[in-house]
Amino acid sequence: MLAATTTTNSKPRTPLVVPLQNCDTCDRAFRATHPGHCRDCRHDLARPEPRRTLNPVCEEREAPVTGTTVAEVRAELAALDDPKARAVNERHGDDHGVNLGKLRALAKRLKTQQELAVGLWATGDTAARLLALLICRPKAFTRDELDVMQREARAPKVRDWLVNYVVKKSPHAEELRLAWSADPDPVVAAAGWALTTERVAKKPEGLDLAGLLDVIEAEMKDAPDRLQWAMNHCLAQIGIEHPEHRARAIGIGERLEVLKDYPTSPGCTSPYAPVWISELVRRRDNT
Repeated sequence: MLAATTTTNSKPRTPLVVPLQNCDTCDRAFRATHPGHCRDCRHDLARPEPRRTLNPVCEEREAPVTGTTVAEVRAELAALDDPKARAVNERHGDDHGVNLGKLRALAKRLKTQQELAVGLWATGDTAARLLALLICRPKAFTRDELDVMQREARAPKVRDWLVNYVVKKSPHAEELRLAWSADPDPVVAAAGWALTTERVAKKPEGLDLAGLLDVIEAEMKDAPDRLQWAMNHCLAQIGIEHPEHRARAIGIGERLEVLKDYPTSPGCTSPYAPVWISELVRRRDNT
């Protein structure tokens, strides 16, 4: 009797893509299977330090808090301030020492409180403003209020969260995108480009993508750092999301060489547009 033979048509296994996480200290993206800290922050936080005793009220109170005053919340934030986290954050231009994971936990407990958010923002304190952006009602702000907030925000993290957590959810997002993109202040213009990148990815209808590439090609090379970063992100997003513009986007990146030598940690993708575009498209095609 002949032994039965079987054949299996096995497909090559799709490589596992380790997800992106946001560092609990500096909020930078890094790849890991679980939330935690990026490599730089793990190094900075590894040195032992005597444990500081927090206010027992801050440690034990778990129930959602309503009617909390600005002074009470600022006291909690002061108790959470960590010198190591502050040192890491200050290297990135953010003058606060609150672990962002703990900040988000506090926001989750406070829940949405628009009046408290407005009061926290008015203090001008970076940690308080970050918390305000997590507990506010984005649609409650007028167009002019959001414009003032963008212009008076100092810390990079506050500017980023304002755009990503508040303005993008606002009914005034498109109006602000158009106004900010043409603003002479490069920091404000960068916010406009961040909103444009969002539209490139999620709602490109009506956008002149070729015209955006024209502007990027003409202006990105000599743009100030923050504006340059935002324009580069838009360039990469056009190349990733729109195959008909991919070759041109890669070509612009190769000619301008913006962020070509940017230091990139192992496991992370370079922000150099040709590499960024190619890598993200490769991963998408292999999914």
